[in-house]
Amino acid sequence: MAAGNSAVKPFWHRLNKFFAFPFQTTPLVYGLCLAFCSLLPEVFFFLPRAFMWVIVELGILLAASRYGFKVAVLGSRGIARASDFPSRLEDEWSSLPWKLFGVFVVQAIVLGLVASVNSKLATAATFVLSFLFPATVIVLVQSGSAMRSLNPAAIWGVVRIIGAPYLALCLFLFLLSSGAQVALALLLPLVKLWLLVPLFNFAFIYFGWVMASLLGYVMYQHHEGLDIDLLPGAGADDAPVERRSPEQIARQETDALVAELVTDGDIPAALNIAYEDQRMRPDDIAALRRYYRVLLMTDKTPTLLDHAKRFIALLLQRELGAEAVKAWQDCRAREPAFVLEDAGQTLALARAAWRAGDAQTTLAVLRSFDKRFRGHAAIPQAYELIARALTQGMHRADLARPVLTMLEERYPDSEPTREVRWLLRDQPTA
Repeated sequence: MAAGNSAVKPFWHRLNKFFAFPFQTTPLVYGLCLAFCSLLPEVFFFLPRAFMWVIVELGILLAASRYGFKVAVLGSRGIARASDFPSRLEDEWSSLPWKLFGVFVVQAIVLGLVASVNSKLATAATFVLSFLFPATVIVLVQSGSAMRSLNPAAIWGVVRIIGAPYLALCLFLFLLSSGAQVALALLLPLVKLWLLVPLFNFAFIYFGWVMASLLGYVMYQHHEGLDIDLLPGAGADDAPVERRSPEQIARQETDALVAELVTDGDIPAALNIAYEDQRMRPDDIAALRRYYRVLLMTDKTPTLLDHAKRFIALLLQRELGAEAVKAWQDCRAREPAFVLEDAGQTLALARAAWRAGDAQTTLAVLRSFDKRFRGHAAIPQAYELIARALTQGMHRADLARPVLTMLEERYPDSEPTREVRWLLRDQPTA
């Protein structure tokens, strides 16, 4: 198993960041709004008060849980500032609170069965489940699958990846879960009666989001071992101060010179410098990026498209999928027929678009994949991704059904065929 990223500080060095997260502007305003929603039953006085209270509290719990999972999911991908969060999550992430509830239900049923056999064994099982709860949530955030979150092998794999610090993680989470009660006990004598329920809600929202921030960072710390793809800007919240190497100094000087020429309107001179720099350093992503950006300012479309193929290939190789997708979209805007000429790169680009939640770009990248790369071994995987984009991204399972038919005809025993068949298990056949 891969270890955690050694360049990332251990989570116990950042405890102040986790406690401060809910006080960032967006989560603070959102948390206060949710907490004071508990006063709504007073507004709808014409409805049964107990009924309204239950409905409102369940709504607050769901909304707070959804945002908590958003914190954990994006934190696991290296985004720690709420201001950098996207406005919405992918559909599969938004359903995580319900999936966690389903996991709790299954665990409760198992504990009930064990208790009916042996009460001491049930106590031991409860302790084991409590100990493995952080790993269970991590598996859920990582995979988005409730079934995988019930897989003991997957859960224990997370414990092994984190190693001994997992014990410290459990301790901190236990203390945080008790923090709300302690805070309420201290504040109760100081507040008025009508503030008790909002205060109760905010305390649990606050400590819940602190725990979500902590779990997200732990996943980010071990993203290599957990096979988690980072987002652009990952780790910007605590990027270490590094000494600049001679290469970095030269790169920054070239950037400054090109930027000055562009500002002065001398695009040809900027293009010449950028071209020469990337020619001398064909594997330097910064040099290729600089030349690409200057080309975008010109009308040299054939040169842009030719360079973009090398640039996108290097971006995919360096796992900068989001930037590769943006470059592909820029080229398509210039030339609608622009495509990559390598099947592996095309599939990797489509996967990057899908991870970003862009179903339309995913489908556009894979259009005519089987015709452009006849007989290629990646065709079944491309079909599977097309089916996922149609079903999960565009909610057009009816369009995905012919894809399954094609897979069953051409690749009946392949893993992608089984995956698409499972994906469409609840969809009626024509």
